[in-house]
Formats: sequence, structure tokens, C-alpha cells
Amino acid sequence: MAGVAGGNDFQWCFSQVKGAIDEDVAEADIISTVEFNNSGEFLATGDKGGRVVIFQHEQECKNRPHLRGEYNVYSTFQSHEPEFDYLKSLEIEEKINKIRWLPQQNSAHFLLSTNDKTIKLWKISERDKRAEGYNLKDEDGRLRDPFRITSLRVPVLMPMDLMVEASPRRVFANAHTYHINSISVNSDHQTYLSADDLRINLWHLEITDRSFNIVDIKPANMEELTEVITAAECQPNQCNVFVYSSSKGTIRLCDMRAAALCDRHTKFFEEPEDPSSRSFFSEIISSISDVKFSHSGRYMMTRDYLSVKVWDLNMENRPVETYQVHEYLRSKLCSLYENDCIFDKFECCWNGSDSAIMTGSYNNFFRMFDRNTRKDITLEASRESSKPRGTLKPRKVSTGGKRKKDEISVDSLDFNKKILHTAWHPKENVIAVAATNNLYIFQDKIN
Repeated sequence: MAGVAGGNDFQWCFSQVKGAIDEDVAEADIISTVEFNNSGEFLATGDKGGRVVIFQHEQECKNRPHLRGEYNVYSTFQSHEPEFDYLKSLEIEEKINKIRWLPQQNSAHFLLSTNDKTIKLWKISERDKRAEGYNLKDEDGRLRDPFRITSLRVPVLMPMDLMVEASPRRVFANAHTYHINSISVNSDHQTYLSADDLRINLWHLEITDRSFNIVDIKPANMEELTEVITAAECQPNQCNVFVYSSSKGTIRLCDMRAAALCDRHTKFFEEPEDPSSRSFFSEIISSISDVKFSHSGRYMMTRDYLSVKVWDLNMENRPVETYQVHEYLRSKLCSLYENDCIFDKFECCWNGSDSAIMTGSYNNFFRMFDRNTRKDITLEASRESSKPRGTLKPRKVSTGGKRKKDEISVDSLDFNKKILHTAWHPKENVIAVAATNNLYIFQDKIN
């Protein structure tokens, strides 16, 4: 990756936008998760209405090689329905919290999707042939009178229009008392973990009726509860290692070889707090909303309210890199607390080579940081800048004093427009950014 800051060698440009332009957005249409598959050919989104939409990358045009292929709808299906827990008198939302793709083993694709309580394994497969010439039924499906069958026919496969089918292969239910915030597929491709506020479970993809509880931080007396689990992820190369982050801003690395119950961590990552900057909001803004291993497995990235930190797994006492996402909001924490924005959970992601990172902000802004040059850039996902192949102009926020021509003042930021979910293509400079009910796709400019 040449540089995120839009120098002469690298610029981001608009590619596509999905979703309606309506001012009144239906709650069910708000995108709640975005995920590329391992090859980048497919891109899945989940929304608050329990639907999963999968986009497939179309190949480049032969006669227009400067244009990359677009992502078009491949399959749409209802993954979860609203439910009611009669024992606890609780409504269980259909909102998709996370989607994780499994590595492809054959022509079909598999993904895990979860709402607050139930995880499902979906198979997405194509059908372009159908069997015709049955003996016991007619072409329209009606059963034939067995006494009228005088000869045997051999059914044949006939071509038909391509159909994409999504079918639920496994349902992993009744294992979480609290809301599921993370699922992560293990590198052995046979197991995965799921985490809620107080527990992490390890599942086998073939077994739905039991899981192993590997972390349990629930105190005997709930009044003594001081922290909750906010995110968890498996190490990409070692199937015995995983990390989980907490609302206190700490990350614990656990090794399943050490003990069956990983309540005792192997490593504990925490940055000492600067006493001079302590305030009423310190604990809230230090809560980690996302943790992601680098593809190499050497580093991990954590996102808290104001910053992104990169940690070396060999150094526990402080991060090796810290990037300020929107430091100008520090003076606005009081009003952000009053409108509940301070509890927003921003995600973060790596590019394919681990040389750059991306995360979201308010006003439909999203931030990119180049780890090599230490350059950073603020870009905006908006309909105004969505001209075909249009270059994205860097945005700047003025933090007081005289506002320059192209800057936007902190007071005019729209806190209802927020980029919580982003994804980066595993092999190319193509990014997907969820802005409320719209999915924006940007790519590097091919000169």
C-alpha cells in the first residue's frame, strides 16, 4: 500500500453505493456488520432486520481494463427472526451482530451469522441443473398412477437458470445467557468461539448440542461485577491461542493448552493511565470496542472510543503504536455522554498486508492510518462525493481558532451519521464502509 494520505502515488475513489437514498431510514435496514470472505470475491452484510445480503465481485471488463469489476447482489436471505424468551420475558432481536466466513473447501460457501443469542451456519450454493424424467411423478410434480407406468425411464439432468440457495446447516443455540458480541473461526477450520458479556464458548462446527465454556468471568455475587467482555478473536495461525478485550481497556491472551478453563490468562496487555488526564469519562472511553489480530498474527489492534492502538504480542506493558481517531471530541465528551454516543462501538480492520488500518468516526467520516509512513487521512462516505470514479477529497475538522476554507467545525458534525462497521479486501485496495443503511465501496484509483 503506497500511502493512505492521498499523495501523488495513491488516491481513493468512489466505486459503488448500495441501499436506498430515503431520508427516513427504516430501523430494519440499518447495516450492523460487514465482512469480506477469505478471497475477497464475496462481501456479506447483515442488518438490524435479520437479513444477510451477499455481493459477488464481477470480473473486470475486457474492453475497459481501467475499471475494476463491481460487487453485485448474489444472494439475500433472512438469517434470524425476532423471538421471545418466555422464561425471562425478553424480546430477542433479529439484528445480525456478526458474520464470519469459513474458508472455502468446495464449490459451496459457508458462513456463520449470529444475533444476540443464536448462531447459525449457512451454506450458500449454486444450482444450474435439475433432474427431469422421473418415473413416479410428472414434470409438474404430481404423482403418477403406479398402474399406468408401463416402462422405466432414466432421469436426466437438464440445464436451468442459475439459482443461488442459502440453507441453514447448523443452529447453535441456548449456550449464552448474555448477548453475543463476537464470533471467531479458528485456524483449524473445525472450531470457533463465541463470546458474550461474561463468558466465551468454544464450539465444534459439526456439534450443535454442546459447547465448551473456556472463559467465565461471572462473579458469584453480581454486585461485585467490575468489567465485561467486549470482543474476542482467535489467533490466525495458532488454533490454541485467543484474546479477549474488556470494558476496562485491558486485553487478555489465553492459551488453551494451559488449561481447559482459561480463567487464568497467559498474557495481560494494559497501558498505564496518565493520572493528569483522568476524568469522569476515563473508564467509559477506555473500554475496548473491537480487537483484531493482524494477518501475520504478530500484532493485534484494539479500538477504544478515541483511539486505535497496535500491540506487539511480545510486549504487554504498552502499545507499539497509538493513532488518534477523533481527539477533537475530548472536549465534547459531556454532550456525547448525554446523547449516549459515548457508548458507540466502533470496529477496526487491517489491510491485506497489515501495513494500514481503518476505522470509523462521526459525520460519516472514516480514518486510515499508514503504519510505515505514519500518514493519516480522513475520508467521507457521502452521496455528494459518489460520482463514478470520483476521487475522495481528504476532510479536515477544525478544532478551534479560525476555520480554514475546506474544514468542518466540530460543532457542525452530525453524530447521527456514524461509521461503525468497515471491511478491507484481503488482497486488494478495496474497502467497504457501512453508513447507516448504505454500503459504500471505494477502491484505489487506477491511472
